[in-house]
Amino acid sequence: MSLIPMLSFLAPSRLWLLLLIPALLVLYLLLYRRRAQKKKQQAGRTMLDYVIPRELPWKRHVAVGLSVLSLLTLTVAFAKPKDTVQVPRERATIVVAIDVSNSMMATDVKPDRLTAAKQGAVQFVKNLPEKFNVSVVEFAGTANILLPPTTQHEDAITAINTMRLQPSTAIGEGIYKSLDAIAQAPPDPDHPNSKPPARIVLLSDGKTQIGRPASQAAQASKKENVPIYTIAYGTPGGTIEVNGTYQPVPVDRAELAGVAKISGGEAYRAESAGELKEVYKDIGSSVGKVKVDKEVTSRWAGFGLGFAILAALGMISLGARWP
Repeated sequence: MSLIPMLSFLAPSRLWLLLLIPALLVLYLLLYRRRAQKKKQQAGRTMLDYVIPRELPWKRHVAVGLSVLSLLTLTVAFAKPKDTVQVPRERATIVVAIDVSNSMMATDVKPDRLTAAKQGAVQFVKNLPEKFNVSVVEFAGTANILLPPTTQHEDAITAINTMRLQPSTAIGEGIYKSLDAIAQAPPDPDHPNSKPPARIVLLSDGKTQIGRPASQAAQASKKENVPIYTIAYGTPGGTIEVNGTYQPVPVDRAELAGVAKISGGEAYRAESAGELKEVYKDIGSSVGKVKVDKEVTSRWAGFGLGFAILAALGMISLGARWP
């Protein structure tokens, strides 16, 4: 439960102590009213009033208000408030799956789609945490695991650089082969009985032409709790030269967006090498960190201490008129 909007707590039952604050305010108002009525009954100024200045009511109200704020924030601190923060993920398996179909030779992205895609993927792997397992899969008419999951990221970079163009496109087969690669990931030596999280980063420019449907593969990935981050790479005006003629190979974003949605991942698009680097950077931040609850009691205790000091100064100012 949470009585404070936008906050959650590790010990929310302690928040019931907040009910004491309205009770204290009511008691203060009753006493203040009683004192005011008593003063009316003793109307008229005495010689003492000329020696000692009259008390300014607003000072008392401010001091009480600060005291209430101090009680409020300290009670919140006592309930152990928590906040969601991002911390580096210790272990994970990342599969980099890249479309190497002939349409990736299009030069609408300089120097060409495949070369730019490989350069972006290499930088992505370099930025992953050292303990992450990385696997590399290529797909065209068929799919192949170029590198099973390993923490040797240099091997992954070498595998990416060996990719060559092939005919046809089978996005679904690329996903299934990526799931096969994840199944080969070695167990975490520190937690051998727990399965580290896995993600597939899939880059393609086209639409499935052969093999099992990509939507079916995405369902299988969802069942394995493996989100797919898809990157639709290229421009609508891309062309390739075949036997002396130019054939249009526009990027097809719809299928990849559907794959990401079904699997629980994210869909991205990039029309240049620069945009692709930014996409990889965003994906790296997503897969490299995990959201966890962190206790922030000290923050609220600090607020409470600050209000308490101000309240004390207010009370001192009330008594400053005395010798």
